[in-house]
Amino acid sequence: MIPRIDFRKLEAGNADTLREVASGAREVGFLLLENTPVTAEQQRAVLAAYRQFFRQDPALKAEVDMARTGANRGWGASRSERVDPVANPDYKEVFDCGVPLSADDPLSSLPVYSENLWPRSPADFQVTVEDYFIRARQVAMTMLRGIARGIGRDPDAFTDKFARPMALLRGNYYPPRPAWAGDRDFGIATHTDYGCLTLLATDGRGGLEVELRDGRWHGVHTEPGAFVINFGEMLEMWSAGAVKATPHRVIGGTEERISAPLFFNPDYEANVAPPGSGRSISAGEHLSQRYAETYLHMGNG
Repeated sequence: MIPRIDFRKLEAGNADTLREVASGAREVGFLLLENTPVTAEQQRAVLAAYRQFFRQDPALKAEVDMARTGANRGWGASRSERVDPVANPDYKEVFDCGVPLSADDPLSSLPVYSENLWPRSPADFQVTVEDYFIRARQVAMTMLRGIARGIGRDPDAFTDKFARPMALLRGNYYPPRPAWAGDRDFGIATHTDYGCLTLLATDGRGGLEVELRDGRWHGVHTEPGAFVINFGEMLEMWSAGAVKATPHRVIGGTEERISAPLFFNPDYEANVAPPGSGRSISAGEHLSQRYAETYLHMGNG
C-alpha cells in the first residue's frame, strides 16, 4: 500500500528504489523510509524530550507560549490551531522551532525566521532537539534529491533552494481522546501539509490516517527507527503534479501519542511555481498565508 524505501539504496541511486519512490509520491503521497543515519535511539531521545516538556506544569510551558508572539516558535496550547475551517480547533499541544538567520540577514525579521523560544526545563531539551533537527534535515535533503531523480528531474532541482530553509521541527502531543469529543473534534483534522516534504518520527502508537485516492482512510504505523514521509502543497506545485499532497488526519485514541514532524521547506524567496509555467509563486508568501490561516494567534479567528 505505502512503499517502504531503504535510505541507503535511495542514496546510492538504485533504479528500482527511485521508481518506487516516484510511484509512491504520485499514487499515495506517502512513503515509509528505513535504514537512515538517524537511529531508533536518537528518535526515542527526542520524543522523550518532548514528552518531558509536555508533561510539565502548564506555568512552565506558558513561559514560551507562542501566542505571545507573531510567529510559530515555542509552545502552542491545545486548540491553538485549526487546520480545517469546518472542524473545531485541533486537540493537541505543539512545540515548534526553526532555523533562525543571522541578525544582519535582510530576511531575519520575517516571522518564518524568528528566533526560537527555549524552555527552562527539561535541562537538556534544547541540545537534544537541536541535534536531532540537524540530523533530520540531512535525511530530508537526501530524500528530496531522490524524489527529483525519481521523477526525472536534476538531483538538485529542489535542493539548491535550501540555503536559508524555512524548516520547522515540531513536537506534537496528542492526549487521549476525551469522552466529550464529537465528529468535529480531532487531534489534527483533515489537511494537506503546506510546504515541501515532511519527515515524521513517532512513538509507535497508531493514530495517523491517510486518505487514499478512492476515499478510504488507511492507518499509517511505524516504530522508532523509521520515518513516515509525506509531501506538501508546495512540492505538488513545484513538481507540476508529479508529487501529490495527500490529505491526512489524527482522530485520537485511548492513549497519549507523541510525534515529531520535520517540515522541510525551501528559502523564502524560492519560486515554487511549476517549471516552464512562466508563473512566480513565492515559497515564503505561500507558507506565511497558510500559517495565518492555521495558527489562531497569527490571524485565524
